[in-house]
Formats: sequence, C-alpha cells, structure tokens
Amino acid sequence: MPRVIRDGVSLYYEHDQADGDGDAVVFVEGLGVGRWLWHWQREAFAGEYNLVLPDNRGAGNSDAPLPPVVPRLPQLVRLLYFTQVGGYSDAEMAADLDAVLADAGIDRAHVVGASMGGMVAQRYALEYDRATSLTLLATTHGGDEAVPIPDETQQRIFDTPENATERERIRHRMGPALTDEFVEGNPETVEQILDWRQAQDAGEVAREAQTGVGANFDVSGRVHQIELPTLVLHGTDDRVVPVENGELIAEKLPNGRLERVEGAPHMLMVERSKEVNEHLRGFLAEH
Repeated sequence: MPRVIRDGVSLYYEHDQADGDGDAVVFVEGLGVGRWLWHWQREAFAGEYNLVLPDNRGAGNSDAPLPPVVPRLPQLVRLLYFTQVGGYSDAEMAADLDAVLADAGIDRAHVVGASMGGMVAQRYALEYDRATSLTLLATTHGGDEAVPIPDETQQRIFDTPENATERERIRHRMGPALTDEFVEGNPETVEQILDWRQAQDAGEVAREAQTGVGANFDVSGRVHQIELPTLVLHGTDDRVVPVENGELIAEKLPNGRLERVEGAPHMLMVERSKEVNEHLRGFLAEH
C-alpha cells in the first residue's frame, strides 16, 4: 500500500480509484482515530470518486514521531508537554496531507475533515491550493469564541477505569461520541468498531501527542479568508464539540452552509451515516 515520506515521517494512505474520471475526495479523521472512521462513506462513494484515506501521523500505519524520553514520563507531564511544547500541530498535519495528495498524483481534491481532522482541513484550505471544497464535520475554528469540550466529556475521554482492558478503555472513552441508544441497539456494529479501533487507532502516547493540535488550534481570525464552498455538518447532540462551534464557523465563512443533523452525536458519520452521505453527495455534486 502507498506511503510517502515527509520530513522523515512515513505516512500511510489508501487510495481507491474511481471507475471513471471521478473527482478526488480525501478524508481526514479526528483525535487518535484510524481511517476506519470513514468506513460508511468509503462504501457509499466507492467507484464514484477517487477516495484517499490517510492515516494521520501517530495513527494506523503512519509513523508516530516522539522524543525518546517522552513515553517514559508520567501521563500528566506528557499531556502538559504535548499541549504546550511538543505535540503535533495542525500545520504539520496539513503539510502531511499535502504530501499524501502529491504522492497520489492529485492536484485538486474535495477535503472532508472531522473533529481534529476538520481543524487540519481548515488549515489546509488556508495554506495550500489543492482543495476545491471543504466539508467540516463536528469541528471548531478554535480561539476564545469557541465552545470548549464539556468537563465531563474531557474526563471521560482522558480518564481510564482502573484495571480496564484495552478494549474496555476504548469503549469507555468512546461513550460521549455515540448515543446510548445507538450503542445499545447496535451491539454487532459497536464490536466491529472496537475491533477496528484496536487495530488502527493511535497508541496512548501518540494519541496524547495529537492533543497538541486541538489545544493550540485557532484560525478564528482567519477562517473568513476561506472562500472555498464549505459544507458544515454538525450534530445537535454533540457532547464532544458542541454544535455552537459549527454555527460559528458557518457564520464566518463567505461560502459556508450549515446543516444541523438533529439528535446526532459527535460521530455522526458513523451513527447517522445515511444522512451524512446524502448531504455530502449533494454537496459534492454541486462542486
């Protein structure tokens, strides 16, 4: 499978070719998450578009560059280091994305980003010229105006029950991203997601390194410069990145359109995949 080296970091991606001359669509996932996140979109758009699914640095089969001493530090010290000094940045992840697209031979692409991936997508649109449109799911432009992650969600995401197995830890942390109704009503799908997460998600320290993106991201004063057609998709019951953040982005974008998905959680591309795919299909067809 294809890889590209950028600044010494090996970046893995998958490239599904369209049956004809379909446009390219690249999907950028969120904090700690592997490319499995886009499973339902990959199935829906297979053959119709050139689909590019990179693993963010730190996740999946991409490298996780870290100073050797960092993994040996206590977690609280690591988090302080990653959020204030040496975590991954949206700027370097945007550069990674451009390197992947260049390696795949793609000059123009629709960029779809979720959560942290939506931050990377905004940075990419501001700094690079391959994007033809943006779709931003469950994300924020950062800055003082942004509505922060609720305290109870932060505690759930970053704390782990004592003596929990890896699978139990993943399930616990994933709780705020899906509705209880979905988890209870779709046990086989949830187990499949847990399998994928164990295989593809970032390891503990690399995931913490990715927190540097969200901790330091702020394009609130520049987001209005993004003139690309932009679809903002946000669930009204998002317990991770509250829906007000999507509203703020859409208000500032000169060519932005907000679609609220009623009752949808943070992982709306999973739980409400049919609605998300309908919105995305219509938007891509227009642009």
